[in-house]
Amino acid sequence: MTQADRTHRTEDRSSLYQEITDKIIAELEAGRLPWVQPWGNSGGGADLGLPQNASTQRRYSGINILILWGAVFSHGYSGQNWLTFRQALALGGHVRKGELGTIVVYADRFIPGDEHKRAQHEGDKAKGIPFLKRFVVFNTDQCEGLPKDIAVPPPPLPEGLILPQAEELIRATGANVRLGGDKAFYSTALDYVQVPRPDAYFEPINWHRTALHELGHWVGAKHRLARDQSGSFGSKAYAQEELVAEMTSAFTCAALGIVPTVRHADYIASWLDVLRKDDRAIIRAASAASKAADYLLAFRPGADATAAA
Repeated sequence: MTQADRTHRTEDRSSLYQEITDKIIAELEAGRLPWVQPWGNSGGGADLGLPQNASTQRRYSGINILILWGAVFSHGYSGQNWLTFRQALALGGHVRKGELGTIVVYADRFIPGDEHKRAQHEGDKAKGIPFLKRFVVFNTDQCEGLPKDIAVPPPPLPEGLILPQAEELIRATGANVRLGGDKAFYSTALDYVQVPRPDAYFEPINWHRTALHELGHWVGAKHRLARDQSGSFGSKAYAQEELVAEMTSAFTCAALGIVPTVRHADYIASWLDVLRKDDRAIIRAASAASKAADYLLAFRPGADATAAA
């Protein structure tokens, strides 16, 4: 091994240690203890237990427990079973296109050639250098075509949490809406909506506002209403798009007869900066939101006959 290879390996190990440490710090700063079952409030419904490889049945250990528990919490996975890409194929299934894996690590030691020579020369035991090797695993929720005894279906939603008029509309849109995790977002790259389960909300009625907000973003995709969704977090374009999605949700909720609770003042305050800097922002946002709400509401059965001119 050359000196450059040794330097690269050392830097890679340091980077991986730092990445893991940064993730744990982020969990602690968010008020979560990553070594305590973290998904109880996520509505993900995962069973209590340790993560394991679904193919070999071997349990993951050490830092991998915290990493995989964190992934269960963040994404709302329904189980603790994980597979590599190749293992999923070997079982007759496959990882769904566009799914992102979770990086776990394998701890081992290696003995450099110079250390072997030193130990032989001095009659001593060679000292190994600890290292971490990364590899990627996928939760069985991210896979399709797996045997029934490996794939764990998500727990059913309690009846009545999603109002029928909203459920009917969302189903009619054909949008790829995924339930789980503790974050709500629309993936522009993969064209799907992610929202926490309704039973993760203190007031399940507010799930509708969140789901329709993200569907407001979904409507704005290039192959639908083609709004500008290129703004990065904190930019004017990003704030404008968020305002459109929020108003789309409000208009659609009103049309469906759904009354979520009022946003907290700190959330409303985030829009004030946009409006104070641009006196036309609210006009543009309201217009775009009306178009988006009309786009969604057109999916309702009989909408063509009742739509306003």
